[in-house]
Amino acid sequence: MTKVSRYIIYLLILSTSYLGAEPQLSSWYTEKTGKYARIFTSKANETSETTSITWSRGQGIQNSPAYAGIHEIYNSEDWVYIKTSGLGFHIMGPWYLNEAKTRDFPSFPGNTATTYRIPKSPSAYNGNVTTPAGAIGYFVDGVALFDATDTFSYITSSGSDGSPLGGGRGDGVWNRDAFVNEGVTFDAAFAHQAMNLHHYHANAPAIRHLLGGSVDYNESTNRYTENFNGMHSPILGWVADGHPVYGPYGYDEPNDPDSEIRRMISGYQKRDGTNDSTNLNSTGRRSLPRWVSTLEGRSTSISSNRYGPNVSNQYILGHYLEDYAYKGHLGLIQRRDYDLDEHNGRFCVTPEFPEGVWAYFTAVEDDGTPVFPYNVGRNYYGTPSGGSVNAIPAQAVKVFSGGPNKQHQAKTISSSGNVVTFVWDTVEGASYRVDASPDLKTWYEGNVRFTADSTNQGSIYNKPNSGSDRFYRMVRTGIEDFDNNGFSDDFGDGPEPNANNGGGGINPGGGGAGGGPNATGNDLVVSPERGNTGNTFNLHIRLTIVGGPPNFAAPQLVSIGEYQGTNISRNPANGIISASVRIPNTASSGKATVFVRFGPGPRGEPPLNLSLVDGFEIE
Repeated sequence: MTKVSRYIIYLLILSTSYLGAEPQLSSWYTEKTGKYARIFTSKANETSETTSITWSRGQGIQNSPAYAGIHEIYNSEDWVYIKTSGLGFHIMGPWYLNEAKTRDFPSFPGNTATTYRIPKSPSAYNGNVTTPAGAIGYFVDGVALFDATDTFSYITSSGSDGSPLGGGRGDGVWNRDAFVNEGVTFDAAFAHQAMNLHHYHANAPAIRHLLGGSVDYNESTNRYTENFNGMHSPILGWVADGHPVYGPYGYDEPNDPDSEIRRMISGYQKRDGTNDSTNLNSTGRRSLPRWVSTLEGRSTSISSNRYGPNVSNQYILGHYLEDYAYKGHLGLIQRRDYDLDEHNGRFCVTPEFPEGVWAYFTAVEDDGTPVFPYNVGRNYYGTPSGGSVNAIPAQAVKVFSGGPNKQHQAKTISSSGNVVTFVWDTVEGASYRVDASPDLKTWYEGNVRFTADSTNQGSIYNKPNSGSDRFYRMVRTGIEDFDNNGFSDDFGDGPEPNANNGGGGINPGGGGAGGGPNATGNDLVVSPERGNTGNTFNLHIRLTIVGGPPNFAAPQLVSIGEYQGTNISRNPANGIISASVRIPNTASSGKATVFVRFGPGPRGEPPLNLSLVDGFEIE
């Protein structure tokens, strides 16, 4: 069923979303927001390039389409919050239990409606917390990041591994490597799901491709190929300790951005006798590597009732995490013999952190084959204070609204004679109408109507013979039913109202011909609400008035008392105003009024001054 919305956007200028300069806010992948999640349900459908937007198997049930990726981002003083369906923008699947692809994997993915928070500042070194089962962070496309293990281990008494098919979890001494043991169940993007939770354990080529991160994609074969482009890898994700995960490529010299860019070398190797490591091929699995002591506090000596199986075709070297040694414990030297430490990262400068940051890196071979420990070592580098939460605090400011709530706009406009051609940035499944006006006062309801079948939709408008129409607006008139679990309903046309509506929202277009609304001195919501002198604050402001300037209209002035802001911008998706304001050391403490001034409107409306009296406390 399609429901009707009265919300519109006035097509006066083209804008792009502004998510701030902080990488914790700006690195999330939102370019394809508004797109349905899609899967290949079978090998045959993969071959024929037949995708599905609804599906059902095991715990993964999508009776209605779900929107892919992150659909809301919130900013607070200490945290970044994301809301995600957990489904990738790339075509996921198919999944099987065997190499021959004759046995179906037991579950498809599904919308997990996850709210997750990441610390705004990377935490200090801790190194003592072992990564748990489940999500330890999120990739920037909203897909969960898991660690290197599949949570099962060897059972010495039975002479077999623990298994999801029965037999228990295991002794917890020889822990299975997920890529080695479950890799057969991964799709072409090295991902699969636990129940309905889609996730990566290792190299994530799909999001790397979308980010331009040295991965090519062949659409006809659904295969990803490593192809180093000479550029530093982008941020691929964020871990619960606040540290970023980069792709495989970084600067040769950690603190020199002018040095060569090359693939980062893992700090781990197999215990195969090279570099004076224990040769498990000859000794058997009768001792543990030193890192289990330094990271987990376990002894490297084990009793015979905790021995692992001998290396064989069934239990190949690399079958278990404990089959690897850390090179630093073998006398090799970081930066000379390898790049990444026990946690699979290093301190270095990056394009996003020119002053330096400790960062995780994805480890791969030259051809893109994942290399242990893949993304994150056995322990976090910092303190994992982030994680899933049930709600977003009221003081957090929404800085991005996407998915079904993406604000539509024109991407390109061209005209030839009386024919105007548009390419619109739309929400898949939403219905639209294009109106025209000669003067922004009189609007003519257009006869161009369509339901978007992608996030890029073309339309043509034929001007009247007079050719007088010069302004256009697109009206969203409804949206097809979708899985709205976890989604807010900013447009008011979703399948069902729900309790997850967030702040921000989409406001109607500008005020009437007589000008904007009356200012009251209580027109704004401001974050943060206080700060010390001698600091620069990234101010985020939401208008509380009804019928104010449309979201694409940016103010001319933002100030805290007498102190004017710089870098003023406005997010067209939700109307949030951002500005940097410096409060000098000489400022007097106390409450100050926050001012926002909009210039004259396009139809001659007078300037609009809005304020929040005593809205910021200078401390």
